[in-house]
Formats: sequence, C-alpha cells, structure tokens
Amino acid sequence: MLKLSVNYFAKPGRREEFLRRIVEGSILAAIRAEEGCLRYDYYLSCQNEDEILLLEEWDTAEHQRIHMEQEHMKRLRVIKDDCIADTQLHKD
Repeated sequence: MLKLSVNYFAKPGRREEFLRRIVEGSILAAIRAEEGCLRYDYYLSCQNEDEILLLEEWDTAEHQRIHMEQEHMKRLRVIKDDCIADTQLHKD
C-alpha cells in the first residue's frame, strides 16, 4: 500500500475556488473511482485559510503512477496552476 499526504497552499483567497472546481468538474469523483484508489480525501486547516491537506492511499505505487497520467489529472493541474501557490508532498 502507498500512502501520501500532500499540503496545498492556495493563492490568497482561492482555496474555496479550488475545491469547488474539482468537485463541480467531477475530478474528485473520477479519482475516487480509479482502480487501486483506497482513499483520496481533502481536509481544511482551521489555522490557515489557504491550506488544504490531501490524504491519498493506493493499493500499489503502480496504481498511483497510472493515476497521475489520467485525463482528469491534466484538468486538475490546470486548476492547481490557477489556484495553488505551493505544494508539499510527503510519502508515509
């Protein structure tokens, strides 16, 4: 099993837009439906209005690698470019 935690730091005032766009664009649903996806959940910081935590769990590293190549991930990258200032990835 592969576990990842990702800290996103939104551009000032853009956190809600980021979340709205990934839900309304059916990106989150598409990711959760991918083969090997066990968990893909976003959490909001109470201390920092621009911070988002993503917790991912995948059956294997290969499932996660394939996930990164999906068409909906290309759309997610566009949204991230618009709304996210910085990203920090941690493998658990």
